Amino acid sequence: MFEVTCVGIACADVLVKPVSDFPERGKLGLVQELTLQAGGCALNAAIDLAKLGVSTAMVGRIGSDGFGQYLLGVLQKEGVGVEGLVVDPTTPTSASVVLIDWDGERSILHLLGTNARFAFEDVNLDLVRASKILFIAGALLMPLFDGQGAARLAKIARETGVLVCMDTAWDSSGQWLRKIDGTLPYIHWFMPSYEEAKALSGHENPEDIARFFIVRGVENVVVKLGEQGCYVDSTACGASFYAPAYRLERVVDTSGAGDAFCAGFITGLLS
Repeated sequence: MFEVTCVGIACADVLVKPVSDFPERGKLGLVQELTLQAGGCALNAAIDLAKLGVSTAMVGRIGSDGFGQYLLGVLQKEGVGVEGLVVDPTTPTSASVVLIDWDGERSILHLLGTNARFAFEDVNLDLVRASKILFIAGALLMPLFDGQGAARLAKIARETGVLVCMDTAWDSSGQWLRKIDGTLPYIHWFMPSYEEAKALSGHENPEDIARFFIVRGVENVVVKLGEQGCYVDSTACGASFYAPAYRLERVVDTSGAGDAFCAGFITGLLS
């Protein structure tokens, strides 16, 4: 079957750049680029994993609209397994408008769409059980799946011998830890961004953040620190350390950077 099954968010991203200021109400602002791309934590990671030579399946929910057909086509073109995708004819595909400034940093307007209807019952458990790694990506943005659904899936995967990894998204509802606390004891590798991890834990120091999640049952924590790299606290390896990032002369766009990190890390776990 597949080495990795990515479960979670898929959405269409409309990228607009550069955007430093919004035009005044009722007025027009000009930009240099406006492009449509496939996005969403799970979908991005699935494509990146496939590009790294890892056989990968995508499990999620899309609409039967133009955005949904576009996402399906991109996944198929990149060689990602799509038998785990559910097509919803009554709900628009999740989509984002990503506003990118001159430094490559993003502000995002998001329509939950089909991701809001994704639930445990949508998951192809045969795909998950036959995989080496389950990657739950976009936790906190799937209201019917976050909580009991995610915990149930992670428990099934772990009991089957599947390595369970999880990444989060920004929780605009403000519920944060309540949504994922029950899932944490089943997670082998938790890989949140620093800002999300800080909001979840209430701590600012990466070491305190990692320890917060380990106390709650996570086996290993990787806090993504952007240009600073990451901090790793691994009970499995009995080690904790900072890993610096490669230095770049210029950052063009940070869209999907965290998802690419997760894909690379998961590829390393398979090795």
